[in-house]
Amino acid sequence: MTETSNPESPASKRRWAIALLLLAILAVAIAASQLMRSPASNPKGPVALGPKGIPVPPNLPGIVMNEESKIAPEEAKKLNAVQPFVTGAAPAAKPFRLASNIADLNKATDCLTAAIYYEAGNETNEGQKAVAQVILNRVRHPAYPKTVCGVIFQGSDRRTGCQFTFTCDGAINRVPSDSGWRRANAAARLMLSGTVYAPVGWATHYHTDWVFPSWSAKLDKVRQEGTHLFFRWRAFWGTAAAFRGRYAGNEENQPKLASLSAFHIVPAGTTETDLAAQTINNALLPGEQLPSRPLLIPNEGTVMPPAASGQKMFQNPMGDYHIYLVSSSASPESLLSLSMKACGDRQYCKVMIWTDRAVVPSALPVSDQALSKLSFSYLRNRSTGFEKPLWNCAQFQRSAPGQCIKHRVALQQVKPQTATLAKPEAAPGATP
Repeated sequence: MTETSNPESPASKRRWAIALLLLAILAVAIAASQLMRSPASNPKGPVALGPKGIPVPPNLPGIVMNEESKIAPEEAKKLNAVQPFVTGAAPAAKPFRLASNIADLNKATDCLTAAIYYEAGNETNEGQKAVAQVILNRVRHPAYPKTVCGVIFQGSDRRTGCQFTFTCDGAINRVPSDSGWRRANAAARLMLSGTVYAPVGWATHYHTDWVFPSWSAKLDKVRQEGTHLFFRWRAFWGTAAAFRGRYAGNEENQPKLASLSAFHIVPAGTTETDLAAQTINNALLPGEQLPSRPLLIPNEGTVMPPAASGQKMFQNPMGDYHIYLVSSSASPESLLSLSMKACGDRQYCKVMIWTDRAVVPSALPVSDQALSKLSFSYLRNRSTGFEKPLWNCAQFQRSAPGQCIKHRVALQQVKPQTATLAKPEAAPGATP
């Protein structure tokens, strides 16, 4: 046997080593080529690169948290129990302080309150903060929208695409309890003012322990709070360096929250530039200047007349939006007393009063017909120094025109006589 044919000879060993090395290089090249062509990563080109040139995982952001589990609850609990927690410390997230403007804060607070209530209403205070932390973590992660409401309602227009179940399964239509909503609201305010729930770290996902979605095996399991299990992305996308996204502001109105939050209502014919346009009928001309404390709001210690005896037709869960029906014989001052009694010491409050039972609404939104017959409106927003009562002066005589509601005129009612005429002036006392 010659040296070249001997498998134990040095030359043969070198050839085998070279062959194995070439095979390994070929295998890596084939795998990389398949990854580049993977529809899950990028159907139109190479894999996208994240910070520091690290490839974005193929399923980012395709993991939908609201994935239906086809495993029986008891079996899911067993599978969850044997899935290990990731080892090592979970670094805490950075504080999130929303201070862009009062409109964004109000909208974001109510979005986060709804998420906490419907996703973790029965959990402990810690469990509610953990859910809120996941939402705020997502705001900073490159895979998700850059507003609080945007994260919560992402994909809510389709049942299988929503990230948070309550936004697409009808749960949001259940009227929350006053105590439960207030507890969730308190947690939301804490989290938006810089409170951090450190034990979940940079978690971006969670699910209850009686379901076992397929994505849970693709992420690191970091924490359990009550019935919720929390997960973070693996590798770079689960580290603090990935969470560099900036809060964008300009929180959008969410129509699904209109029955729970006055800040998510935009009446027909109003714009975001109108003062307090998120509330129903601010009854003010755009750009109208208001005193910080109107004349008729009593000073501390002033004795108010007895409140009108009214029937409450609607109150939102937070108790800062009220609709009443009262007698047409009530005194003007008694309507103000009723409103202040209803609002108590709340920072924000809106009260609307009608004397016509035929048009008084008992739900939101309020129709244009009802608005046209509104008898009294009271709006308070102490965060901006605004507080004002307004009367329907056709029903309640007032001494100053500035105390009268300026009713809006429907746009379709204001039409030029011919195409060549300039835009006509609005009717007297109407808001353009």
